[in-house]
Amino acid sequence: MLKRPADQLSSPQFDCVERARRLAPMIAAAAERIERDGAIPDEIIEAMHDAGLFRLLIPRAYGGEELALVLYLEAVEEIAKADASTAWCMAQASGSSLLAGSLAPEVAREVFGDPRAAVASGPPGTPGRAVAIEGGFSVTGAWPFASGITHATWLGAHCPVCEPDGAPRRAADGKPLERTLLFPKASATVKMGWDVIGLRGTGSHTYAVSDLFVPAVYSVTRDSIADRREPGPLYRFPLLNIFGLSFASVALGLARASLDAFVRLAATKTARGTGRLLREDPVVQSEMAVAEARLRAARAYLHATARDAWDIAAEHDFTPAQAALMRLASTYAIEQARLVVDAAYEAAGSTAIFADQAFERRFRDMHTVAQQIQAHASNYQVAGAHLLSGHS
Repeated sequence: MLKRPADQLSSPQFDCVERARRLAPMIAAAAERIERDGAIPDEIIEAMHDAGLFRLLIPRAYGGEELALVLYLEAVEEIAKADASTAWCMAQASGSSLLAGSLAPEVAREVFGDPRAAVASGPPGTPGRAVAIEGGFSVTGAWPFASGITHATWLGAHCPVCEPDGAPRRAADGKPLERTLLFPKASATVKMGWDVIGLRGTGSHTYAVSDLFVPAVYSVTRDSIADRREPGPLYRFPLLNIFGLSFASVALGLARASLDAFVRLAATKTARGTGRLLREDPVVQSEMAVAEARLRAARAYLHATARDAWDIAAEHDFTPAQAALMRLASTYAIEQARLVVDAAYEAAGSTAIFADQAFERRFRDMHTVAQQIQAHASNYQVAGAHLLSGHS
């Protein structure tokens, strides 16, 4: 449980990683409840707000921390060690908060200025449309995978823009124009139905609107240089890369927690038929050494990539090749983390299959993370094409 009042947790003397660590015991104690209820309890959401963990990437102009990327990733990882669903919701809301860097200041303050603000949104590529009308858009559609929607205050809908006659509106480069439109959660209908194998606590339900008027100032084009208003490095990162790096950090936290749990188990469990502890088994010793190396290497690679990307963003926007290399690091880290979780699960033997043990839920959560687009093998092909093209 918490050892300090929430107001002290959010004071400047504690960095974001320390704040996350101090919340971790409270979150870990609620992990079974989070999974059972399919949502993060109100008291944990409140504690995370008090610790500023949903405001790490919001511009300072709107009361956020505008944090250096690697520190943010470390904070996500700390929360993931306690519960992956909670970390996933933190990552989703944090990624969405980057939209504040492209909104008009008065709109950004309305959406993100509230200390309890959190935006949930579904992915691009979902059927839906925004019909351009006087003053804004008439939005219709349904968006799934809205992680954290139960505690969100605003929602984002990513969809193509159409003219009143239904023809697609095109950007200056001739491509169909897409916008992300923001509206209060109360404007949408939430359809409950998140029945999945892992990350059950994210409550990633579907939301829908029909002919909802959204003023134009409440919309942005993701990763648009023309729309960008904030000058900081964070707001040059493609949103897909922020999500990828964040979800990789969730995976790394899961892997570390699984490996640490096995170390504790190996100190007490006897290998069947040998009479010796698991930690004394040469095969187990070798397997866990390899797992530890995988995890440390993947984490170092991800953080080195994030630091290099931060230096790039301090100077200029990313080239497609540089963005692809960030996706490469995210995909690789998730893949290696999955191998580590699998190794701990297998080495734990029959102990791992029981719901009251430390392995089964993390195994399911990890394999759910690994099904996301940020972990898809196609990311390797994209990065490899850039590497072989000779362009940086």
